[in-house]
Order: sequence, then C-alpha cells, then structure tokens
Amino acid sequence: MLYPTNYLRAISYVIVPYMRLADRIAQCRTPFIVQNTRDGTLTRLSGAAAFANEILECPTRYVLCDDLTRLCAALAYSKGTTTLACADLLRVPAQRVWIEWCDAPWLAELTRYGFKTDAGLSLGGRRGALIHSCATGRRGLIRSFWATGNTDLDLLASSMEAYFDFDTPEGEAPAAPDVSNRPSISVVDHGAGEADILRRCFRFRYERSWAEYYQNAALSAGQREAVARHALGTIAIEIPVMLTFLLLLSTRPGLPRRPLMLERLNRARSRSGKAPLLAHMEVFAPLIPEYRSAVGAGSGLERRPPRLHHVRGHLVRRGSQLFWRVPHLRGSSRAGVVRTRTVTWTLNQHGEDSHHPSAGQSHESSEFIT
Repeated sequence: MLYPTNYLRAISYVIVPYMRLADRIAQCRTPFIVQNTRDGTLTRLSGAAAFANEILECPTRYVLCDDLTRLCAALAYSKGTTTLACADLLRVPAQRVWIEWCDAPWLAELTRYGFKTDAGLSLGGRRGALIHSCATGRRGLIRSFWATGNTDLDLLASSMEAYFDFDTPEGEAPAAPDVSNRPSISVVDHGAGEADILRRCFRFRYERSWAEYYQNAALSAGQREAVARHALGTIAIEIPVMLTFLLLLSTRPGLPRRPLMLERLNRARSRSGKAPLLAHMEVFAPLIPEYRSAVGAGSGLERRPPRLHHVRGHLVRRGSQLFWRVPHLRGSSRAGVVRTRTVTWTLNQHGEDSHHPSAGQSHESSEFIT
C-alpha cells in the first residue's frame, strides 16, 4: 500500500512505499540479544533476523488488504461463530506460507468485539505469520511476527510457537511436530465448549532458545505465569484470523487476488544498491452483491414493519457451502427497507485434490449465531 508523504522542501507530494513486514524481515541482520541485568551475561534468542532466509525462500506469500482483514476478524471474533465445524475444510495451501496484514483494521475489529488492545501498538504497524505444514496441509507449526517501528530493533518474533493438527480427535491432544520435552500450553475458550478449535487442534510452547532462557531464569511461579500469558497473547489472538483466511482461501472460485508488479521498482532499487522487494500476492475481500428490495413485488399483502433492531451476523454451513449473513439493522420506524445481505462461498472438496484426504459428503446444516 502506498502512502503520501509531504516533504517540506519538495515541490509536490512524494509517494513513498512502506516496506511490507516480510521484506523487512528478509533484510534484517540484527540478532535478538538480551542482557542479564544481574551479571551482564548476553544471550542470543530466536528473533526476526533468524527467519530472514526462510522468509526469502518462502514460495507463497499473501498480503491481506484491509477489507479482507476486517472480514476475517469479524468472522473470527464474532461470538458463536466457530471454525471447528469447518475444520474438515481447513488446509494450508503450501508447505511454507507467509500471511501478513496491517495492524489498524485488525485492532479496530478487536476493539469492536470487546478485546483489550495494547495502547502502545502502532496503528501503522504490520503483523504476519510463517506457517510450516505437512504435505496434506492439515498439520504444522506457526510463528508470529510484528513491527512497531522503522528499525530492525522494532521487528519482533513471538517467543512462543503454535503447532496444530486439524484431524485431532475429541479428547486427544495434537502431536508435536518433533521429539521434544518442552511443555505445551492449551488455550481454552469456555464459551465455545466442544466447538473450541484452539483447545482441540492447537498447542502452544516456547521456541527452543526461549524455553531454555526462561528455564534458567530465577522466576517465581507467579512471574512464570505472567510471562506465559503475555507470550500467548502475541500469537494465540492471531490464530482465528489465519484460520478464517485459510477457510475463505479454499472457497470457489476463491478470493480476489492480484500479484504485485515489482519489476520496475526492483530495477530502480538494484541501481541504487538496495535489495529487491519480495513477490507477494495481494488478497481482497469478496465483493458483496447489492441488496435488491422485494418491496412492490405485487403480492398485494401488507404487514406492519418490525421495529428497528440489530441482527448479528451468523455463519451457516450446508455441505460444501458457507453462508455468511453480515450484521445489519432490520426494520424501520417509518417502514423503511432493510438491507440484508448473504454471501455464499462454495468450498473445494478435499477429495478433488490428490494430495489431501476426502472431506466427506455430509450435508447436515450447522448454524452459528453471533
């Protein structure tokens, strides 16, 4: 996204492209080093710079536009709108995937749905996640990243990582992707009950260097719990947005997308000795069709209009189709027309892909009211 910057000595506005988070991480060379204030010892921990090569070599990178970020957040955080009933449709589209979005629309939706946000977060910041998955796209590992400023020191990586298995049976825990004795943490949403996909399919744990660092730190039980809660907050809150995006990405004909055309810009950067920008795929929210009023259809029947009230959004699944009824106002004090809209997504069945197991052919309807 381009933003106009006004320089005082410039004759006109100069358009300066803000670097995306993936580009900044790929060019980051500043290691994450902490110093013990007691004895002065230095410890190098896994930070953004450690993932520079992985981001550079990642073949699939998505950048969510603001409208899609808002839609994914609305679907993810609406009370009662769960993803577990659609877990059989979830899959990561490649074995390495980068997903990135802007903080501002995401934070706005968090606030809208009652989450407390950090006042210190920059509305101009960016957030992203690197996903490693198996060949089926049903199991994998996630690490989150974010930027709070313009220097390498402002590029941060979560101290925790999340591993998942969408095929985890009820009552069991997802298996770790490696042999490790690091303890894992389960996040539970008591309001979701058995439909809690984080509790069933996800576990969180410290990255190896961070696990060793905190293990050697002389922390009390209360301090360890406070640190763990803070670390969880840097990654667990993002998981529902990513899952919703992956779900919408599987719809047919898919989300509107546009590859970034960077050849001309990268040639200019090369001439000035700068590293080229990475290829990304911009992804947009699906267009919602305009509502057409049924008033005056000639039925000859009249009834008293309902009082003006708010109808919360809800998600309905029927077979391989998802129906998202957007939040809206219904009724009018003057018998006005209500704009109610339904967006229908048809999901690609996994059976159509030889690399993924069949998703089943159940046509039972499940409805989630928010």
